[in-house]
Amino acid sequence: MAVSYADFIAAFPEFANPAVFPESQFNFWSAEGYAQLNAKRLGGRLDLAVMLFTAHNLALSAPNVRAGATGGAPGAIRGPATSETVGPASASYDAGRVADERAGEWNLTQYGVRLWRLIKGRCLGPVYAPGPRGPYTGPRYGR
Repeated sequence: MAVSYADFIAAFPEFANPAVFPESQFNFWSAEGYAQLNAKRLGGRLDLAVMLFTAHNLALSAPNVRAGATGGAPGAIRGPATSETVGPASASYDAGRVADERAGEWNLTQYGVRLWRLIKGRCLGPVYAPGPRGPYTGPRYGR
């Protein structure tokens, strides 16, 4: 079942602003998610994975939308913020505590981190796919 825009907004209301996150972008990224994610491995979790994939990509695109709207240059690459100062207040974060060194760009948003964990949990171990004649019935090692 394909995720609808209404279902996505119900699950992730932070993307409900159509000026920043238009439905056309949802349609693009959700279609990409269904094309790129492995339905056999994810099974009943495919729709959740597609929503996380879509949310991750929409979150990554938000600074580009803002830059384009204000005359800036979209496409600047930024990693996760490790410290921030606003006036006299400052805060720093240890992004390494939630990041997985093998996750690459999925570490750039909380949605990507959640998707990575979902994929890791679903995709560990071999996948059994019988050949055209059914499962292998020949001798096994140790028998």
